[in-house]
Amino acid sequence: MVAPPQRLLIDTDPGQDDAFALLLALASPEELDVLGITCVAGNVPVEKTSRNALQICELAGKREIPVFAGCDRPLAQELATAEEVHGSSGLDGATLPGPTLCLQEGHAVDFLIATLRAEPAGSITLVTLGPLTNVATALQRAPDIGPRLQRVVMMGGAFFEAGNSSPVAEFNIWVDPEAARIVCESGIPLVMAPLDVTHRALTPPFWKEALATLPAPLGPTLRGWVEFYERYDRAKYGWDGGPMHDPCTIAYLLQPQLFSGRSVPVRVETEGEFTRGMTVADWWRMSGERDNALFLTEVDREGFFRLLYERLTRLR
Repeated sequence: MVAPPQRLLIDTDPGQDDAFALLLALASPEELDVLGITCVAGNVPVEKTSRNALQICELAGKREIPVFAGCDRPLAQELATAEEVHGSSGLDGATLPGPTLCLQEGHAVDFLIATLRAEPAGSITLVTLGPLTNVATALQRAPDIGPRLQRVVMMGGAFFEAGNSSPVAEFNIWVDPEAARIVCESGIPLVMAPLDVTHRALTPPFWKEALATLPAPLGPTLRGWVEFYERYDRAKYGWDGGPMHDPCTIAYLLQPQLFSGRSVPVRVETEGEFTRGMTVADWWRMSGERDNALFLTEVDREGFFRLLYERLTRLR
């Protein structure tokens, strides 16, 4: 018997790597049923992340997916964005026509709450690809929705790999540490794809060449995004490629055997002068706290990019 597709809500701040994650999910309807996309301020302001999500849905030919705009600033600090990585639009590297799709009426937080209250408890996985402001706000307004989630699969955090926005903090957590702390302490089962694993998912040359063989507008758009996105990591780290952070979450849902890690207690630091935004993974369980997250550390890079390419070809 074929298992029914996993039912997903995706909270995101597109971003080129977010775009690949969304396309991977939208290209996998047999396994993943995307109920909606909620957008948050992060890589760029929320007006741009929302527009980008609409453009990605149109590029995928998935016009039926509802897209909602959400929170425009973190819970307790000013918004910090990442145009130096993603460009002024968030999706620099390719030019797409303005979206003909429109955002749904209402706020992303209200949509999250209403959907989780309406659907059977334990039937929905929430995938988070950006700062956790929308999710934390929903949990604050409606604490009853936490136990209704099956799990949260998030791109965020770092421990052994250190940080990419401070010496110890990964961008999604650093932008809104208070929100991340709320989610990590919510009791919802967590799967974390931190920099420890995403920095092992560097774009290989053969994959970029393969993208160029896809028909227009998909192939040229994807290749353009990758080439623009890689330039930052080449300059900063000297890498021959860029990390596909966000697609690791969707790939984990599709083929969890590609990944390995350990269930550990994870907490988020919000007070430290030098450590604000750090995700503290208690690898050796020294704190006595309960495990609250599967913390991924390894990925089969070849298998990951093979999966990503194969699914993208379905969008022809």
